Amino acid sequence: MAVEWAGLGPELLFTIDRDSGVGLRAQLEDQLRDAIRGGRLAGGERLPSSRELARAVGLSRGLVQDCYAQLQAEGYLVSRPGSATRVAEAAGLPRATPAPPPRPSRSRPAVADFRHGVPDLRLAPREDWAWAVREVCRTAPNSAFDYGDPIGDRQLREVLAAYLRRVRAVAASAEQVVVCTGMAQAFGLVLRALAAGGIGTLAFEDPGTAGSTTGQANAAGLAAVPVPVDEHGLDVEALDRSGARAVLVTPAHQWPTGVVLAGHRRQELLTWARRRDGVVIEDDYDAEFRYDRDPVGSLQGLDPDRVVSLGTVSKSLAPALRLGWLVAPERLVPALARDKLVTDRGSPGLDQLALALLIESGRYDRHLRRARAEYAARRRTLVDALAAHAPGLRVTGLAAGFHAILHLPPGADEQQVIDQARERGVGLYGLAGMHRVPGPRPPRLILGFGDTPDHAIAPGIAAVADLLRG
Repeated sequence: MAVEWAGLGPELLFTIDRDSGVGLRAQLEDQLRDAIRGGRLAGGERLPSSRELARAVGLSRGLVQDCYAQLQAEGYLVSRPGSATRVAEAAGLPRATPAPPPRPSRSRPAVADFRHGVPDLRLAPREDWAWAVREVCRTAPNSAFDYGDPIGDRQLREVLAAYLRRVRAVAASAEQVVVCTGMAQAFGLVLRALAAGGIGTLAFEDPGTAGSTTGQANAAGLAAVPVPVDEHGLDVEALDRSGARAVLVTPAHQWPTGVVLAGHRRQELLTWARRRDGVVIEDDYDAEFRYDRDPVGSLQGLDPDRVVSLGTVSKSLAPALRLGWLVAPERLVPALARDKLVTDRGSPGLDQLALALLIESGRYDRHLRRARAEYAARRRTLVDALAAHAPGLRVTGLAAGFHAILHLPPGADEQQVIDQARERGVGLYGLAGMHRVPGPRPPRLILGFGDTPDHAIAPGIAAVADLLRG
């Protein structure tokens, strides 16, 4: 409720300096504006009459009336015949409310933190990226500094199409590639295009990233339903029963279980898409980082008309670059291009050219080889530490990526292990919270090693060995 100005204390609000060289009316106007902008005078608050204010600050009434008239013209004040002058509701800030107490920051565990989903940011190829940016700035034509094609620079789209054909067996041309500002934008663009085409339900893997997937789906106007994953990957029969006509999958290395979508399930999934007139959204998760065998080819290469493939450099280079892409059936590209134009008019053009140069020069491949060697060494350290300190426990999901799944003994309390490990300075993370399909779950931990230094892995496992064994 607006506070009535009953009784004046203008010395608390105004300081009129007759020797400053600034006009008296200008001083009064400036200080009233500042009081309104800063919230000292709230929207709807009553001001004193021109006569009262003139007497209080020692100015002529005419000067105060001119000041009020000017601020009314600017929209700061409102006045009606027979009523007091007040601060306009739209001009005044709402009255301040006490801020909630700050949440305590959660520092990283002192001994080891096995958090997942994050690469080692120390491996980001800073020198290579700086070289690529310098070369682009030195050699790019003036037109490269203008607004570009909203779906991406033609050179990068051609380079990406060739790269994905070579390393991921993707069936793509530059016309099918849309450059995006990271994976989240790529996913959102696809969802909105599918919704506009009449698809109303998206299925997603369970366990998986239910929160962000559901949020994006709902924002695009789609319902989201979980579909279970077993040892062969997504359960296609359960998908068929869900009634969805679109599904998000991570076939190369399922997040978080690490299961690779089996060959027969791939065929079943594509058969489902054709029968349902559906679309498969392939998140090519962890495809760059495999250790035991060559990467499994992209699902998109088996049916380019039914699969949209999403990729990003967030793990291969760094999340801060905010560069990703999607490869879509040609029928979806016009809708994606329109949405991309409206969303941000295109991703940063010079960064696109830098990425194209990094790939063309071979520096991107060399960086990936160095990163694979580093992650493979940490993987061996983790396996050896578990064999030494928690023998007999099953470890899965190690074929690719930056994490492993540790199967705790039957009956173990997953959350209790996590809480007790935190007290010992070790960050552990469970799988239970990633499920949406009801049912009993075996206790399992996700052991990330992407951002865990090699020297911290063995001491971290040793510190919680008795908790892991039960």
